[in-house]
Amino acid sequence: GAAAAPASAEDLPFRDPGLALDERVADLLGRLTRDEKIAMLHQYQPAVPRLDIGAFRTGSEALHGVAWLGEATVFPQSVGLGATWDTGLVERVGGATGTEMRGFHAQDPAAHGLNVWAPVADPLRDPRWGRNEEGYSEDPALVGAMTEAYTGGLRGDDDFYLKTAPTVKHFAGYNIEERRDRISVTVPPRALHEYVYPAFRPAIEAGNATGVMAAYNLINGRPAHVSPLLEDVRSWSDAETMIVSDAYGPSNVAGSQGYYDDHAQSHAAMLKAGIDSYTDQDTDSSLTVDAVTSALEQGLITEDDIDAAVGHSLSIRFRLGEFDPDERNPYSGITPDAIDTPEHRRLAREAATEQMTLLKNDGALPLDAEQDSDVAVVGPLADTLYEDWYSGTMPYESTPAGGIADRLGQDGSVATAEGADRIRLTTPEGGAVTASSAEDGGVLRVQDSGGGDAQEISVFEWGEGVVTLRTEANGRVVGLGEGNRLFNDQEQPNGWFVQQLFRFEEVGGGHVVLKYDGYDEWNQKYVSVGEDGALTVDADTPDQAARFEKETLTSGTDAAVQEASGADAAVVVVGNMPFINARETDDREDLALPKAQRELIQAVTDANPNTVVVLESSYPQSMPWAQENVPALLWTSHAGQETGNALAAVLYGDANPAGRLPQTWYRSVEDLPDMGNYDVIDSGHTYQYFDGDPLYAFGHGLSYTDFEYGKPDLDRKRIGEDGTVAVRVPVTNTGERDGDEVVQLYTSQQRSRVKQPAKELRDFERVHVEAGETVAVELEIDAADLAFWDVTRSRMVVERAKHEVLIGSSSADIRRTSRIRVDGKRIPARDLTADTRAADFDRYSSGAELVDETKAEGDAVAGSDGDWIAFDDSDLRGRLSSFTARAARAEDGAAGLEIRLGSPEGRLLGTAEVPSTGGVYEYTEVAAGLERTGGKHRDVYLVFTGDLRLSGFSLSRG
Repeated sequence: GAAAAPASAEDLPFRDPGLALDERVADLLGRLTRDEKIAMLHQYQPAVPRLDIGAFRTGSEALHGVAWLGEATVFPQSVGLGATWDTGLVERVGGATGTEMRGFHAQDPAAHGLNVWAPVADPLRDPRWGRNEEGYSEDPALVGAMTEAYTGGLRGDDDFYLKTAPTVKHFAGYNIEERRDRISVTVPPRALHEYVYPAFRPAIEAGNATGVMAAYNLINGRPAHVSPLLEDVRSWSDAETMIVSDAYGPSNVAGSQGYYDDHAQSHAAMLKAGIDSYTDQDTDSSLTVDAVTSALEQGLITEDDIDAAVGHSLSIRFRLGEFDPDERNPYSGITPDAIDTPEHRRLAREAATEQMTLLKNDGALPLDAEQDSDVAVVGPLADTLYEDWYSGTMPYESTPAGGIADRLGQDGSVATAEGADRIRLTTPEGGAVTASSAEDGGVLRVQDSGGGDAQEISVFEWGEGVVTLRTEANGRVVGLGEGNRLFNDQEQPNGWFVQQLFRFEEVGGGHVVLKYDGYDEWNQKYVSVGEDGALTVDADTPDQAARFEKETLTSGTDAAVQEASGADAAVVVVGNMPFINARETDDREDLALPKAQRELIQAVTDANPNTVVVLESSYPQSMPWAQENVPALLWTSHAGQETGNALAAVLYGDANPAGRLPQTWYRSVEDLPDMGNYDVIDSGHTYQYFDGDPLYAFGHGLSYTDFEYGKPDLDRKRIGEDGTVAVRVPVTNTGERDGDEVVQLYTSQQRSRVKQPAKELRDFERVHVEAGETVAVELEIDAADLAFWDVTRSRMVVERAKHEVLIGSSSADIRRTSRIRVDGKRIPARDLTADTRAADFDRYSSGAELVDETKAEGDAVAGSDGDWIAFDDSDLRGRLSSFTARAARAEDGAAGLEIRLGSPEGRLLGTAEVPSTGGVYEYTEVAAGLERTGGKHRDVYLVFTGDLRLSGFSLSRG
């Protein structure tokens, strides 16, 4: 137990700001009882009144502004911030968010914690990922720069005290929502060190982020929550880091993942792996406390393990200023008055404007306020703004139509049409679905009378067959409510389960049935009509459901065309609703715009040649027809409260667009590799490895002016492996408008032992260039950034090679080139006589996967009959006589490992038989004699002839 507290807790050493941080943490740890420390392992750390310590909560959401706590400044989605390519702006956005978080904290310190779970550093490897909106880019260097910038703003600029304590998420290999708590992603060493770590490491290394959140998925067969990779994170910084679990992640390890038999074992493993704070069961800490206590009593952990974890979180609490006089902490004086300030509103508009990305322009933009004063703004997103799951509550909304109307003022007019069909649903008996006109809605019923607005329903199509329904009786969206009945009582789709989603299914005879399609899968049934006429979701099959005739009262497309055909200009605003078809727990199946939106674009474009399409979307969408036929295309993320004002400024030329796409836009889903293959080097994901023709390349974005690139000046053409090349390139604005250019520098290694990216971003700069002026842009190439993971020696290496230097305005629009020579290392041929980890392969078949060698540490390779792993450029000189391997096989009977040369079907050197070992973690040593290898350097293939796991192997000379 702890020593008795003195008369005043204020006199205790841990309260003395003059002492070193580690001394203060140690003093406080020594005063806490065992039970008090265990309680502090949970997200909701209880108060310790005898020491005058308040409650502390980890995890406030602050992805693009403060979320879930009330009205706050809402900035563009993270993918939009990534499109700015402006680290200075992103840092200021982080700073404003951190200040507002302090303002909320002042309202309720216990509930509004200063440990913020933001940003997301997972690279946007595949655009189908449901949480695409939360990330910055597909490129790890751009992600790393943006993450470092945003966390820099969140933490503040004091050397010791933190404005907030940012936690970067989700570590690691997280990019799939389908079965996200059960899927294991194979992340080979090269993908880990070259693609994952560069996205997470900069924010930690800079001292801006104070920790990471473990991901839901398994990585290489082991839950991320017990991965030894968590300790790599701690090695990136001298400062103490606090590693937190994701919500309910701790329960999953012994629950849905079944990795351990009980919570005591799993919680002990998590603690030893590096988890410091368990986010589980919401405010109920009993599972965490009971599991850790049981683990301690069983000897699975020691009190030192608990002290280490609690010490990590206490170090963050100290740096937040919790235990110090207010006058010492530069952030203690921030009040709720700092929320939604005029300064932050201006910043929100600046950020929304900077992320606007011009995809195509045949001269339609910018619009002219005098000639294009009568405008039709049409489409499902024309006069609305949507929040996403991690969005704050907007204090006001500037919609696209509203922003354009404000821009034009009294000299212009704006007509709107949503492009949504208005229908009536009637039954074979002659009744019709009728809605309440009350502001807060009511139960939808089938009635014989009502007519008019009471029976009119607007249908919004969001793709993949999903629709939302809005009753015109009160303008509210239909959703599932009490008693599984349908109510018209929601302003927009919302909530974790999004209970406002439906599908129409044709059943013949001109009839349809209505299926509820919310994310609460157990409720996904069909709609029936009760004896009282109420629409209820309770029919298991279409045969049991009520049948309706869907009568179209007004065509949404026709209404939009009517408004557009006589207008000076038409602006079609399409895109996604962030709660539908791509969100947390739900990946997209397709990249295409919804059919109704495609038809709307085509009809309006045919009706008005001065048509601009605005795509307001959380992710890339394929729209080849629009690219081919629409005069101008503009993309924006869901950019928050200032979306409309920013859009109007760009459309009318008050602002010159300079957003650049932070990810590749593919022409169709058929161009994408298997989503389950996380290894971009093998799969061909992202601009670095994709060899097809994208709709829009990584880094693409146009301007209303033109930029000319002069010859780059490199201060040296040859460097060592620790060297740096300073690149200076003149950029001239040859147009008549001032504008920003995003100058991008890529390199391409000309020869290598391994597969290299086609090109890779090394540096970038967003610069403002006035019309007719020239700006010298200074960029750098650090030789260390050219390093890749050498699987033959398990370390980063800068290879001796020539590199092409590519400078331009996108990855596909290269304006200038040069070359440098890097005097790096020459990687020797593989020495397979040394102990070789199977996981250190060069290449592998699609069926081979990385798995956990043991539950605690190590990777192995699992394969089945026909799978293989390859070890390239192996030194086969001398008389190689035998092969020895460490393998496991859980199944009965034997399997084998064939050693072959040149290909999986190449010359057979030998076969090692692997008997059943009784379990996947039960390894045995197997051996085989080898035929003469011949040759000098050859590729060696190990081919599986049955299900087994391979930990490592070696060849022997004799």
